[in-house]
Amino acid sequence: MIRVRGLRVELGGSVIVDGVDLDVAEGEWVTIIGPNGAGKSTALRAIGGLLRFSGEISLGGTTINQLSRRERARTVATVAQTPVVPVGMLVLDYVLLGRTPYIPALGRESASDLAAVDEVLAALDLTGMQSRRLDTLSGGERQRVFLARALAQGARTLLLDEPTSALDIGHQQEVLELVDRLRGERGLTVLATMHDLSIAGEYADRMVLLAGGRVVAAGTAREVLTEELLAKHYRVRVKVIDGEQGPLVVPVRR
Repeated sequence: MIRVRGLRVELGGSVIVDGVDLDVAEGEWVTIIGPNGAGKSTALRAIGGLLRFSGEISLGGTTINQLSRRERARTVATVAQTPVVPVGMLVLDYVLLGRTPYIPALGRESASDLAAVDEVLAALDLTGMQSRRLDTLSGGERQRVFLARALAQGARTLLLDEPTSALDIGHQQEVLELVDRLRGERGLTVLATMHDLSIAGEYADRMVLLAGGRVVAAGTAREVLTEELLAKHYRVRVKVIDGEQGPLVVPVRR
């Protein structure tokens, strides 16, 4: 579903992502990890068509540069780490923004657009919140609304940039379980970035470790979350414990 070759991104005259190769199969969940400044979010934004890049990115077998903005939005949906939300916006209005790729210029949402939004709100248990302002919701509720907008786009590929940042452990689990359930029900493909290594390893089919803008390791959680790799690229002492759901990464005091 996603094929990346030689991805390179420069921002402000500095190379942030340098020669990244990446593949995500249809229905797969791949999580990009790496220390701060490794280029995780930049790579994700480039794959979503939000940044200029050199190299090759294909979505569903089509080179991203061959897709119009509307076609791209119908193919891939991005949930930013801190989405920009207009002050006072209601849940329903925000989720309706996901239907923009299907609404003609100067047109209005159709009955099918409203039906698509209703279906997504029901699936994410948000129907009772559609008239509430986003700024009155909890962190976990807002994250569900952000996912709802992405799903309303009808895209089969989700790009999630730190989907659990600023959430407590209960809401982290709630959001990730929701994404995993929707992946199974809707046949979604997921490419995410995450900081929490143990949680990332529980949900991802495969992981990609970035450091200095390059891929330095890729494979299953057990292949990537090793004490040696984490010590080298995060510059930290950790103990990796083999748990039932995947490796548990525990920091060790110096």
